[in-house]
Amino acid sequence: MEKIIINVGREVGSSGSEVAKLLAKEFNARLLDKELLDLAAQESGFSAKLFKQNDEHRGFLNHLFHIRETITDGNFYEDRLSPEALFKFQSDAIRKAASEGSCVFLGRSADYVLRDMENVVNVFVHADLEDRIACVSRVKMCDAETARKLIERKEEERAAYYNYYTGKRWGDSRSYDLCVNSSLLGIEGTARLISGFVREVISSRKEQMANNNN
Repeated sequence: MEKIIINVGREVGSSGSEVAKLLAKEFNARLLDKELLDLAAQESGFSAKLFKQNDEHRGFLNHLFHIRETITDGNFYEDRLSPEALFKFQSDAIRKAASEGSCVFLGRSADYVLRDMENVVNVFVHADLEDRIACVSRVKMCDAETARKLIERKEEERAAYYNYYTGKRWGDSRSYDLCVNSSLLGIEGTARLISGFVREVISSRKEQMANNNN
């Protein structure tokens, strides 16, 4: 199958990460989640720690600051970095990975970064709040109230980051090609639904292009 890019946005606790893994396996694609931070560090020459601290957090760096980071040759580099600069480095890493082959990107505004690329499908995985709280409680080994607060805090940060850099609204159906409630179908069923949708979209786009060329 030709190169395909799937961008997966997700609510906290919706099992979006697990769905993305199944999609990557289905389409023989490279799965890129936090690995993007290491790629951005390699491309920029700065440490991965900087990108991890700013990962999907709009407010981490709210002004220019001085840094001293060790790069591969052991020398020190001093520069001014802004959140926008870090976003650009990460965007460059996303575009480079997408140019090299099929990829499934998890979050990090990849849908916006790759908006002009062909064969891109953007999906959003959400779930019922009770299921999300149960998932986070299990993973974090905490009570339901703590899980709820974790969800609210993380999603506030994620939405602020996405909205700021894309000009769209995180979680709004108009920002994606498909939104799926994983509570209804489970992880495997959600992945099957999305994979079928992706194939239909790619096929339809090819057909439209063929008709336009005739």
